[in-house]
Amino acid sequence: MTHNLPDSNRKTSSSRYLPIGRIENWKKTADGFLASSEVAQLQITVVRGGIIRVQASRNTFFDPNPYSVVAPAESVDFSLEEIEDAIHLKTAEIQLQMELVNGICSFFDSTGSLLNKDDALGISWIGTEVTCYKELQANEKFIGLGEKTGNLNRSGRAYTNWNTDYFGYGINDDPLYASIPFYIGLLEEKAYGIYFDNTHKSVFNFGASTDRFSYFNAEDGDLDYYFIHQPTVAGIISSYADLTGKMKMPPKWALGYQQCRYSYYPDREVLTLANTFRDKNMPADVIYLDIHHMEEYKVFTFDGEKFADPKGLISRLKEKGFRVIVILDPGIKTEDGYIPYEEGKSQGLFVKYPDTQDYVAQVWPGYCAFPDFTNPATRKWWMEKMEFYTEAGVDGFWTDMNEPASWGQFTPNLIEFDYDGNTSSHRKARNIYGMQMAKSTHEGSLKNLPNQRPFVLTRSGFAGVQRFAALWTGDNVSTEEHMLAGVRLVNSLGLSGIPFSGYDLGGFAGEATQSLYARWMSIAAFSPLFRAHTMINSNDAEPWAFGEEVEEISRTYMNLRYKLLPTLYSSFRKSSQTGLPIAASLAIAYSNDPLVFLPAYQNQYLFCDSFLIAPVESFKEIMKVYLPEGDWYYFFTDQPLKGGKVIYQDCPLNNLPVYVKAGSILALQNTVPHTAAENDGILSIHLYAGNEGSEYIHYEDDGLSFDFESGEYYERIFRFSASDQKLSINEATGNFSSQFDKLRIYFHGFTTDTIILGDENISLEQKSFAFLDKLTEFDPLPDLNYPHLSIPKLKYLDIKLQSEKMEIAGLF
Repeated sequence: MTHNLPDSNRKTSSSRYLPIGRIENWKKTADGFLASSEVAQLQITVVRGGIIRVQASRNTFFDPNPYSVVAPAESVDFSLEEIEDAIHLKTAEIQLQMELVNGICSFFDSTGSLLNKDDALGISWIGTEVTCYKELQANEKFIGLGEKTGNLNRSGRAYTNWNTDYFGYGINDDPLYASIPFYIGLLEEKAYGIYFDNTHKSVFNFGASTDRFSYFNAEDGDLDYYFIHQPTVAGIISSYADLTGKMKMPPKWALGYQQCRYSYYPDREVLTLANTFRDKNMPADVIYLDIHHMEEYKVFTFDGEKFADPKGLISRLKEKGFRVIVILDPGIKTEDGYIPYEEGKSQGLFVKYPDTQDYVAQVWPGYCAFPDFTNPATRKWWMEKMEFYTEAGVDGFWTDMNEPASWGQFTPNLIEFDYDGNTSSHRKARNIYGMQMAKSTHEGSLKNLPNQRPFVLTRSGFAGVQRFAALWTGDNVSTEEHMLAGVRLVNSLGLSGIPFSGYDLGGFAGEATQSLYARWMSIAAFSPLFRAHTMINSNDAEPWAFGEEVEEISRTYMNLRYKLLPTLYSSFRKSSQTGLPIAASLAIAYSNDPLVFLPAYQNQYLFCDSFLIAPVESFKEIMKVYLPEGDWYYFFTDQPLKGGKVIYQDCPLNNLPVYVKAGSILALQNTVPHTAAENDGILSIHLYAGNEGSEYIHYEDDGLSFDFESGEYYERIFRFSASDQKLSINEATGNFSSQFDKLRIYFHGFTTDTIILGDENISLEQKSFAFLDKLTEFDPLPDLNYPHLSIPKLKYLDIKLQSEKMEIAGLF
């Protein structure tokens, strides 16, 4: 027998759908309007141009969410009126209509074209679970949502946001370590973004098991989302970054190659590792110390037997051009006499049960208490404890196990967190725990290493974590599928406001084959974070550990990464200003092209705006590549290619499919052993002929301090005009002197033999040029397996680098 509660009792039922119902009254506010129904109150806020916030709560107040949104509200002109039983709010960029009969919201662009509309089920509750149902529009695609596996187009799947320690996850498994509840909806010629600001466990369903609606919900808390509209996908990502904060400019050394293992010890092994990089002429900047550097895995300790003189060791590594990053796990061993535990316990800094007893669970050191990073006092204490490492010379920090992870993987929901003065349970605090640990660590680096840019690498995070840390995609596996899945994860993080991310090159779990490692190295050279890592009790996994051929392939791509540093560093500068990704899914620039969403091409991405990277499995020697509209060049030979079609590309193990957009400007330098090493003073500008112009903003500073914020930088704009075939180099700005004193400009795809510099006609020189080093001919048939690709008779010009404006004309 079925027992249905009467509708009048639904608001007291915890198991039935409860809609927000009819809007009974509303009033205008300074930045929007307040409304109320029989069961809830709503607040609509015009946050800034193109962003409207929607809040719904069954309480008499709205939940504070103090962690993600940092943008101050802007004063925006808007109109507000009630027409035909609906409230109409209009700004210059966006319009909202709320129906009074049921609270359903519709969003329109400035022309009145529909962007997004609530389903008839609208905003509703089932017990404490709050949901917003949205109509599925014809051919609508969904992208983003941060660290999520699966396809680029999220349509037809549902995802859970609940930060999870997931060792060896599958390429379609969910959830993983970080939760970014922000997605972008794509329609024909239009797009919008939705950021759901609720830290409870949430679900985003993009039409899984239903063809009626999409929805997002949270198991508790308010409905609180920001609707974002801009004319382009890039504009939506930038607006979201404005809302949640942008990546800070990292130290330059963080862009170099980073070597990690679980674990390198004792100290003599670490020195041998460093010496081997230098002896083999393989550029590298960072060595990690994993948990075995500690005494019994206790944070803020060194194992005196394995590392008798850590300060001396780190000093010797710095002499060789290496920075050291140490792992920081949150678990504090509950050991009497262990100072961090004694301090945390006496000061009440740990996560607690409701009866005020400290929550204790097992991790690497054994039973541990966990710092409450949502407590300002805990964050201050953690910052002070970090002096232990900075005094030893440590420059970077790797926050791991910060979901938080513990053996058993079932943290009790009743434990409590300060939540910055608004005491909350684990249900609300878990998803922001790792982000707040990253914040504490970032601020600790600032405190203990003044005027030195922090580098923090975190496993767990939430929306806004980009303000404090880079992110890596956790415990991946040494398989071809994981190699490509890592690319998609990084691209998705870039779609979600996190431009600095990467994966464990070679795979953490399992054993990489020779060919897999070589291919992974070539792909990772075009990743924002260039880091190799592998687990304990596995074979050696350094670049020289897979035989001579793989060592040479690795070296040539590592060298290429360091040659590209001027372009890469300038791209990081741009990203820190715009929030846009460095590794960018093709869905950003080509969102209306259906082919970029096909599984065959969804791994492709733009790198530093100009490169198109087509990742490919190591066992393939030829692959299909989709070149979007426009003209392209094959990077290694200058072969011109027409876009808007699929091509077949040879891809032997030493030649990753890489293309350059016609009209692009790239900046390169000579190979250096590490990012702080002096170069030869020549800035090589590679200009590619094309029917569309481009702009490259070249940026330099000291690579380490914050002095650039007070004008100590060097910046100039290189602009190619396709209409009059001219390269303009604007006057330098900033108070910093360039590290280069000569320009060598290479002209790719141009037929001219002379150019006009100022009033002078100058003949161009030419030479054979290769971006990749030639491999040793191990096979008796040279170049059969690993052909060496070069550009014959590439034209170039050498000129002195001056601070005044320069112009090169006569290009055709």
